[in-house]
Amino acid sequence: MTDWLEHSVLVEVETPIDLVWSLWSDLEQMPRWMKWIESVHILEENPELSRWKLTSGAFEFSWLSRIIKVIPNQIIQWESVDGLPNKGAIRFYDQHDKSIVKLTVAYGIPGILGQVMDNLFLGRIVESTIQADLERFRQYALAVQAR
Repeated sequence: MTDWLEHSVLVEVETPIDLVWSLWSDLEQMPRWMKWIESVHILEENPELSRWKLTSGAFEFSWLSRIIKVIPNQIIQWESVDGLPNKGAIRFYDQHDKSIVKLTVAYGIPGILGQVMDNLFLGRIVESTIQADLERFRQYALAVQAR
């Protein structure tokens, strides 16, 4: 039995939605701001699929992900189709001269392990890491805009 743990974080980015969207929708660039993501490769034969590799210390996970919903400047939603069970969405909110970016990630881990680990530390570690990822994205977007 797999339990799903879910985390949502958001950040305000002082750049227009078009720039935020173009940076985030280039999935292969995500390792620039996502600490645990080592690589993302879009499959040439099917651009809706991408191969992801996550590393953290001694842990390494990979999975194949499918984009299941895209609304330009609003949402990218995905789910894994093999490997590490995960799903989520990145949402974009246009605030005229700035943007709100909200990331929701859910991942599956074995039931009892998930309850023990989430209560102790896993939930806080994952949430603080993805919040820091969004802060790095904010800095990256500001640097790109300044060019």
